[in-house]
Amino acid sequence: MVEILRPAPGRLMLSYGIVGRVDAIRWPAPAAPARTDGLWRHTCCEAFLRDGRGDGYLELNLSPSTAWAAYRFDAYRTGMRPADDIAAPAIEILRDAGRVTLRATLTLGDLAMASADAPLRLGLSAVIEDTDGRRSFWALAHPPGQPDFHHADGFAAALPPCTA
Repeated sequence: MVEILRPAPGRLMLSYGIVGRVDAIRWPAPAAPARTDGLWRHTCCEAFLRDGRGDGYLELNLSPSTAWAAYRFDAYRTGMRPADDIAAPAIEILRDAGRVTLRATLTLGDLAMASADAPLRLGLSAVIEDTDGRRSFWALAHPPGQPDFHHADGFAAALPPCTA
């Protein structure tokens, strides 16, 4: 389950609910919030954002450890570079019996996607690693074939322009 809020221009709030046998998931150890590469290799929540004004998009990786990463792409898997203008998101982890929730509040900075009048397309996904090291790939929508969170067909959620 994922909840999405766009409370103001340049802000995005995401809440990922992971439900089930959460004790069978390999959770990363809590750490200080830090920009970290390779988070997708383990349990991690992700968001891919496109504003519809071109082929470029933003990838956000949000770890339950509170580590995070942000990358910009010019087009499908090309032109990857760190999105240095993205500030560290506030990541909160809530644990209950049979449920872990990752909540992230993001400030998108000076990106075109931060504009109040731009509708956003989102690809929302998660990589879940079990205690045996096997990974499963979850998304609102998968393109045909192998999971590919970067594929345009995965940008299944639409957010209207911000009204704040």
